Amino acid sequence: MPIERNHRLFAWFSIAATLVCGLLAGPAVLSAQQPYRVLDRWKIGGDGFWDYLLADPGAHRLYLTHGARVDVLDTQTGKAVGSIGGLHGTHGIALDNAGKFGYISDGGGNAVVVFDRATLATLATIPAGQNPDGIVFEPATQTVWAFNGRSKDVTVIDAAQRKVVATIALPGKPEFPAVDGKGTVFDNIEDKSEIVRLDARTNKLTAEWPLTGCDGPSGLAFDTAAGRLFPVCGGKHMGVIDSNTGKVLATPAIGDGPDAAGWDAKDKLAFASCGEGVLAVIDAGAAGYPTIESLPTQRGARTMAYDSGADRIYLVTAEFGPRPDPTADNPHPRPTVVPGSFTVIVVGR
Repeated sequence: MPIERNHRLFAWFSIAATLVCGLLAGPAVLSAQQPYRVLDRWKIGGDGFWDYLLADPGAHRLYLTHGARVDVLDTQTGKAVGSIGGLHGTHGIALDNAGKFGYISDGGGNAVVVFDRATLATLATIPAGQNPDGIVFEPATQTVWAFNGRSKDVTVIDAAQRKVVATIALPGKPEFPAVDGKGTVFDNIEDKSEIVRLDARTNKLTAEWPLTGCDGPSGLAFDTAAGRLFPVCGGKHMGVIDSNTGKVLATPAIGDGPDAAGWDAKDKLAFASCGEGVLAVIDAGAAGYPTIESLPTQRGARTMAYDSGADRIYLVTAEFGPRPDPTADNPHPRPTVVPGSFTVIVVGR
């Protein structure tokens, strides 16, 4: 075979191989870049308001705080698994790292309720501060941290003994917490627009950081690998905070009325669920932390949970009726919830 023809054939095969490899790799690349969209809506029904929700990817479960109970769904079917009742006004859920127990902040009962994750049976009720709201399990010390909105402190519970081991005063009204898995706890202080850092080994407050440009932080997500905290704030902003120094690195745009945040470690995306009916998606792997998507969801869908196993986001809301007239005891009343309209919105790619 002439040398020139051999070179031409070699070049042709190289081009063909490159095209084939590109076609094979293409769908995976495109899939990772596809925008999020609403995939399904699961009608749960029931009455009353709601607060935080939490996904358990390994068990394919979704926990929803819903008034005086916690609803538990199968995330593969959207069907109810059961519920944990007899509560007084639920706010959040935390899960241990052994797959055995869960913890509910029962704000109306000023308590943390322990339940069995296999049977959903209530195992213990532990007194906390006034109106426990955000709650988190700290794995390095095997403790549960319940942040009390009305008494402005945090109740620390030994998970094994199921008893309170510390109560730590906070500089203001706490909202959602996050942990690094190594003994450090962070929490938003909503009424002072700051983040606090706490040491789970000494039960001490170790830092208090103002959030310039991030007012009234509520929900909080955490990129533990890069040391970045993502509080969602008023004024249609999310903060990007260095968890080592407290420095505000960026304030990307989100929707109005956010109350929760999420983090996708695989694709380096941060999420903010906003009550106006928008899910904001921020690219934390790009310079400047740009907002790359503002997905319309539904009015009132202000809390969310990210499911890392399925790359799904779950949001909850309902249909609303008229807002009651203000009174001296309730100057800013919520609108009424249409009975039976409580719904989970499933978002994915």
